[in-house]
Amino acid sequence: MHFSIPDVQEINDGNGSTFIGYNIHINGVFHCTVRYKQLHNLHEQLKKEFGYDNLPCFPPKKILPLTGGQIDERRSLLEKYIQMIGQDTKIFSSDLITGFLLSAQQETSCETNQEVSLDIYTMNNYRISVRVLAFDRTEQVLTKVCKTINLAVEYAKYFSLYLIKEDNSDIYILRKLLNLESPHMSHKSIKENNKIYLRKSYWDISFDKELMNDPLALNLLYVQTVAELEKGWILCTKDTRLQLTKLQAKLAKKDYIKFAATLKYYGYTQFSPCLCDYPNPKTKVLIAIGDHELNMRIIDSGPHVKEGCFKVTRMRCWRITATHNKIDNAANSQMNNTTNLELSFEYLMSKDKLQWVTVTSEQAILMSLCLQSLVDELLVKKNGYETKNRGGSKGPLTYMKRDGSSHLISLDNLDININKTEGNKIQDTFSIKKLQEKFSVVSFKSGRGIVENHAFEGIGDDNL
Repeated sequence: MHFSIPDVQEINDGNGSTFIGYNIHINGVFHCTVRYKQLHNLHEQLKKEFGYDNLPCFPPKKILPLTGGQIDERRSLLEKYIQMIGQDTKIFSSDLITGFLLSAQQETSCETNQEVSLDIYTMNNYRISVRVLAFDRTEQVLTKVCKTINLAVEYAKYFSLYLIKEDNSDIYILRKLLNLESPHMSHKSIKENNKIYLRKSYWDISFDKELMNDPLALNLLYVQTVAELEKGWILCTKDTRLQLTKLQAKLAKKDYIKFAATLKYYGYTQFSPCLCDYPNPKTKVLIAIGDHELNMRIIDSGPHVKEGCFKVTRMRCWRITATHNKIDNAANSQMNNTTNLELSFEYLMSKDKLQWVTVTSEQAILMSLCLQSLVDELLVKKNGYETKNRGGSKGPLTYMKRDGSSHLISLDNLDININKTEGNKIQDTFSIKKLQEKFSVVSFKSGRGIVENHAFEGIGDDNL
């Protein structure tokens, strides 16, 4: 999970006072704006839940008002804090973190928990309209979608909801929706042309057999396969295309999928063209991730496509680095995002040679998440255990609002009653003052923590 706080806002509380809000981005997308005291309150609850020794140090309080430089220093320290929290699976998967992030998104959006209509699409652009509550988290929305199309509960675990951007006739995946967010609010906050799609969410194509046992699950898998072939995400020759067309005409869905599964890039996630420093600096490449590898094709390499692959088991670790421009981002993080992202991984080129490879892409975070989920699935298959477990809570969960009042939160019915009058009410519409009027304009780099690849630990000479 990738957290960042690239910028801050000065917000009017509606009573003539202002405070600093820290803009939290999750997986490269704006999620919420919170105050320092809200994160401090979260830290105090985490100490009770997990113990002081299991948490990173929290940035200290200050008695006097902060200067511009001190605000930026605090922003940086808070960013490091949430990044370390995000790297601890036990803490990050806890109900406390999920409840806090859901509540913060709700408070930032200023919406009420009313029933709304949400459109979900299958990969052949078939629309599924569901009635949801504005605050329903991803898991709840997915359950309602599956119920609407009469998909059996046991098959829902093979699917997830994805935000996908449409660009003319082309589409590309923005990200997978998480259970710590509301699909309705996340979709609404992005101004680009995008839709929420229902797609399979596994890498091991042997799971296809399980889905083929159910007519509805089979149909979802089939329409996704057809769509990916039509978009060129799965490669095929004219002869294979002809054979697939004949199977499609017969409505032989199982045979169609089985045949498609033998083709190049079946089960892979495709990414937009980007740059890589391997084999040469600023090499234009197409990247696809799947089948335990990161595949790279060099663009404009002549009549014969030059291709290489990096096995995930030979990646010792990887990291995300982001460069933010405060001029564009300080005013409104949701609207302007000029962040340059890099995915770097340390690869075992030969028995005694490790080398860093860097990919520059706006989808770098999604690439990192794909690599992580590949490793997770690989370890589950190898060791027979889940690598991520949702933590329970030892006591009642509370969310401190920006005005200092608190509410009990429940993941089953999360509603922090933002619009009720309690204490110093914050107006539904915030007045935002651009902080570059106070601060000098700078660009800064944010290097996230290195993700250790536990699948690398079991590599042997046979893998070289």
